[in-house]
Amino acid sequence: MSKSLNRLFIPLICLLMAVGFFCLAYYIPRENFGLTFTVYASLFGGMLAIYFLSKQLKWKWIFIGGLLIRLSLLIAIPKWSDDYPRFLWDGELVKMSQNPYLETPEGWLQNHSESSSPYLENLFELMNSPAYFSVYPPLNQAIFYVAAWGANLDTKSGVLILRVILLLGEIGVFFLLRKLFEHFQLFSKKLILYWLNPLVIMEITGNLHFEGLVLLLLLASVFALSKNKNALSGGFWGLSIGMKLLPFMLIPTLFSFEKTRKSRTFWLGSFIAIAASFGWLLIDNSWVHFLQSLKLYQGKFEFNASIYYLLREVGFWVKGYNVIGELTPILSGITLMGILYFSWKKRPQNLLQLTDLWVLIYLVYLIFQPIVHPWYLIPAFGLSLFTDKKAFLIWTYAVIFSYQAYGDPNYQENPIFLFLEYSMLAIAIYWDYFRSSTKSLLAK
Repeated sequence: MSKSLNRLFIPLICLLMAVGFFCLAYYIPRENFGLTFTVYASLFGGMLAIYFLSKQLKWKWIFIGGLLIRLSLLIAIPKWSDDYPRFLWDGELVKMSQNPYLETPEGWLQNHSESSSPYLENLFELMNSPAYFSVYPPLNQAIFYVAAWGANLDTKSGVLILRVILLLGEIGVFFLLRKLFEHFQLFSKKLILYWLNPLVIMEITGNLHFEGLVLLLLLASVFALSKNKNALSGGFWGLSIGMKLLPFMLIPTLFSFEKTRKSRTFWLGSFIAIAASFGWLLIDNSWVHFLQSLKLYQGKFEFNASIYYLLREVGFWVKGYNVIGELTPILSGITLMGILYFSWKKRPQNLLQLTDLWVLIYLVYLIFQPIVHPWYLIPAFGLSLFTDKKAFLIWTYAVIFSYQAYGDPNYQENPIFLFLEYSMLAIAIYWDYFRSSTKSLLAK
């Protein structure tokens, strides 16, 4: 295709994608899976078309296109997720100088009816987990407080503030990716795969999930390491744990990487950031309820799993009931052993090898989990752009099949759609890690 046609075709694709994102954010409910899937698949195809058609597309135009799409979603109330009422609820409690970890929303309304308001009662009605203690770390609570402070008892304003914060984080991710691509001498064209990815746009800007900020902090940690600012790198890694806990599983990789293992300043920076993030849980023994919520979350809920579902069916056949309580700790143990094994086996020698190992660790974790929400993929997907691995890119498309469950009145997952999703992922994993001896998963 000629350059002149490209100049016309790429903006046209961007315009059509903008219309698609606008429809998903404002008009298409997640219960309408057929239409959701059709538009999402078209958006993914549009992203790939721009990627393959753009030969010398300047990063500035990539940035402007993705930014304008995100800005068009600013006032949308999330349609794919109902987590935001809990964000605003927790923030409102912090604003009222109350501890969001001490009582469940149900208990709080019963015990503090005199402090309630129509705004809080409305959030309570929208909430998906009013009987559970908050599972969001203190660093999240600080962001919730900012949203509550600026919202002035208005849900739309609270959503807007959360979205602006996350959008600023996304802008940071874009420029850190660009800087790191330059440092590693990778094509900046890869920015398209993140910046225009429908999963990234819908789950972070659209549905207000914080995995974008986790990725921002992990990228900042890698960037600081590339500049030999070890204390700062450790601080960013510690803050990523404070944001979502999950990056803590990367600690064995940091011990296997010589530069971080031997750096006292890296670990000092990590300790300070983690202490600052979680020290608040010592107030009124908040950590008791926080850990209780984490345990319930891991031992009770299940969604879009792979290996767990297969083993659960074996449990039904052998014992006649759901063995989630017995199976979850076993799978957690297997995951831990896998993380330790690969961290020891791979022993990264440079930053690119370290990020490649992080991607593998995330993959091991997610395939053994009983809960794999689509937005969980985003940190690993962003990191995978520094590697030759395509599994997470493929998964950002295939994971849309998990939304079929919301089209069922009882939220039942259809095994056919799970099979489609994980078959695509399995093929991608084979291609990335097993198709030749040089690509072997067990190779150093």
